[in-house]
Amino acid sequence: MAVAIPAIYRTTVGKKAVMAVTGGVLVLYLVAHMVGNLKIFLGAEDFNHYAEWLRTMGEPAVPRRTVLTLIEVVLGVSVVLHMWSAVSLARRASAARPVKYQSKKKSHAQGYAARTMRYGGVIIAVYVVWHLLDLTFFVVNPKGSDATPYERMVADFDPSRWYITVWYVVALVLVGLHLNHGIWSAFQTLGLRTPRRERALRGLAGTVAALVTLGFVSVPLSITFGWVS
Repeated sequence: MAVAIPAIYRTTVGKKAVMAVTGGVLVLYLVAHMVGNLKIFLGAEDFNHYAEWLRTMGEPAVPRRTVLTLIEVVLGVSVVLHMWSAVSLARRASAARPVKYQSKKKSHAQGYAARTMRYGGVIIAVYVVWHLLDLTFFVVNPKGSDATPYERMVADFDPSRWYITVWYVVALVLVGLHLNHGIWSAFQTLGLRTPRRERALRGLAGTVAALVTLGFVSVPLSITFGWVS
């Protein structure tokens, strides 16, 4: 069994399956994270309580932050496998077809999707690093580690820091585009696409991507425009 798993992964089908499964894990995390972020509209007490609950999940059965750390490990592994599979598939596709053939045959839609996934993925990776430094490790947050989660969030997107809000919104829109294309590709990889289901599945991918994007974007914009303070 230990030999079979790497052998399967070396195939194109195996890499696509890994991308689909890890992508599913990341989508579920994004939805849960978005729902948690929206608690900021309920006020400081609810938002801070939610942030504390994340760190105390499983207590007293397990030590503080154990469950959250396990979730972070699973997410980290999923991100690495997802990106590694994407790079491997891109290299394999590039090696399999001559450049001239690609330039003639690839449609504008395919080219746009490929560029969005490739360059958008790089920007999203930078955004994730910044986000961790900002609201997890507090290195670039104006309030630092001494403030409450609510205070850090509000200070981060203060109107005077409008450029941070713009950066977050741009990155989150790219996350949405990435989600839309990624979810649809996962449906195809997992064999769910049929002529009868295609329209519904495309609609589902677009709806999930739009809801996640709007949910995340609503927080920084609401703070910047003074609707949350």
